[in-house]
Amino acid sequence: MYSKILNAPGELYLGSDRQTAIAQGGRHFRSAAKAVAFAMEHAAPVSLRGAMLRVGGQTFERKQIIHLHEAMVDGALDH
Repeated sequence: MYSKILNAPGELYLGSDRQTAIAQGGRHFRSAAKAVAFAMEHAAPVSLRGAMLRVGGQTFERKQIIHLHEAMVDGALDH
């Protein structure tokens, strides 16, 4: 389940809140995995408050992005 999501292209929105993140626009990544890694490893912590990841027709909130990152780190991509 996770591997299909993480291998698809994604658009990452970052901001201190959802409205700010949308206003600033999304950043395109070739894979959602790269977007998740960027969000968790390089973005300012305050920017994660309004974080949102769009993959296909799905939208992932901050907590879901954190969960995806934990799955990547733990190697639990197919569970």
